[in-house]
Amino acid sequence: MQSIFRLNENLQTQGDNMKPLMVSEDILPLGEFKARAASILRDLAVRGSPLVITQNGRPACVVMSPSEFDCMRERQAFLEAVGRGLADVQAGRVISDEELKKQLDVEFGPLEGE
Repeated sequence: MQSIFRLNENLQTQGDNMKPLMVSEDILPLGEFKARAASILRDLAVRGSPLVITQNGRPACVVMSPSEFDCMRERQAFLEAVGRGLADVQAGRVISDEELKKQLDVEFGPLEGE
């Protein structure tokens, strides 16, 4: 599992790559998707935005590149972790810096140079 710092770095560098939905370009009827599926899937990574597939004029699914999906999931996990942390603070489930250092020293040993 990535460290939270690496995850946050990924979110900052990749999370903003997804462009906002453009109605004129990013919504496609199912029939057109079927007819051009191979080229649409091939171009998905470079489009930078998800594609909404409609069926009978209504949104049926959203198609996005695997990297966009991974980034979206990482961002969601990060936001959920932040939410849990804020809830812990509000509920008083916190410890002092000194107590944290003691626990880390017990678990991992003191830092070099201390």
